[in-house]
Amino acid sequence: MPDTTPPARLQALRTQFLAEADISHVQNKSLIQNRREQICEAALELFLEKGFAATTIRDICARSGVNQASIYDYIANKNDILRRLLNQLWFREDVPTLPAVLMDTTLSLEDALETYLRESWAKKRKGTLLAYRCVPHMQAADRKALHAREFAVMKDLADQIALRIGLVDDDKRLDIMANMMVFLSAFGPMRDWLNRDIDNDVVVRTIAVGAAAMIRSLADRPDL
Repeated sequence: MPDTTPPARLQALRTQFLAEADISHVQNKSLIQNRREQICEAALELFLEKGFAATTIRDICARSGVNQASIYDYIANKNDILRRLLNQLWFREDVPTLPAVLMDTTLSLEDALETYLRESWAKKRKGTLLAYRCVPHMQAADRKALHAREFAVMKDLADQIALRIGLVDDDKRLDIMANMMVFLSAFGPMRDWLNRDIDNDVVVRTIAVGAAAMIRSLADRPDL
């Protein structure tokens, strides 16, 4: 069996999340969890429908059924809700990152990309939409933490691409290609409204094969 254990840096990143408010007004942990789920589910729907800036706490209370007088027993503010949602949906641990998938050398480059895209599009669709739409509205410290984590994952991805196509890991084109792969991973959720008449397998495979061709072209074009 191939060693698919993520590098130490990636393992560390996977344990880091955006800081959620520590609220302990209510002692009933089951109640806290249930109410936070209600609040976060309602907020997610509203953030995607109306946008983060246009959604108010009053809107979230009305949609979730949580009383406005008690909502702050479960969340600190609207930004706290956004952090919790990103931790659950964008940083979710049940979807392997592309660097981790690429470590499985029994998979061809095309198959590795297809595996990642299929999992990511199926399980992270709302997280992807939320991240891309709400980042401009995040607080500076949260945005900095999010960018640092994403940058580090892209560096891990650049390392894995280098190994796959035999380039030295300080080739700056690898960073560009890694960024491109992250961009393509958002294609399904962000653009699926254009592909409703096309079978999802065709879309995933087409992008995986095209991306693999772009990656391999770097080794054939040292002049770039």
